[in-house]
Amino acid sequence: MAKKRSVLILSFLILFSIPGLGDAFAHSMFNSAEQSNGGYRVQVATAPEFPQIGEPSQFLVKVTEGFDYEDVDRFTMGMKIFYNGKQVDAIQPTSVEGSHWDFDYVWRNSGNHIVDVYLYDMPNNPEPLSFKFNMGTQSPFGQIFIIAITIGALSMTGVFLYIYMPKIFKKSRL
Repeated sequence: MAKKRSVLILSFLILFSIPGLGDAFAHSMFNSAEQSNGGYRVQVATAPEFPQIGEPSQFLVKVTEGFDYEDVDRFTMGMKIFYNGKQVDAIQPTSVEGSHWDFDYVWRNSGNHIVDVYLYDMPNNPEPLSFKFNMGTQSPFGQIFIIAITIGALSMTGVFLYIYMPKIFKKSRL
């Protein structure tokens, strides 16, 4: 019995010593994307991940530069938001100190939107840099997707408990 336990512990140590398997990474949001252009990377996301129609949400924007993704000190950015091929909103160019720009926004239409982001006045780029992103709002399918994943995770947990708990209790009685 002691030999089995030491083999199991050794297996876990080997498994988690493999580079990349023991690391933990932050959850990337569903409604987020990033793009590079002209030596700059723009990342966009919404909070909450699936914005509700007619309710305030936040646009989260981060701008970095170079291959090391160093934060920029300041930037000027504007946006155009399209729905079904028609422009439904525009965010005027805004000067931002630092590399993050978070602002409130209210979505008016359910479904997929195209967000054109323009980065102005960046060194070595006389023309505005353009970035294009797909952003979605809450629809009934978003809730169904989240519920389906939750049910799947709970079912898998139930199956593992059903299979392994009797074996654990049987070993503890011996």
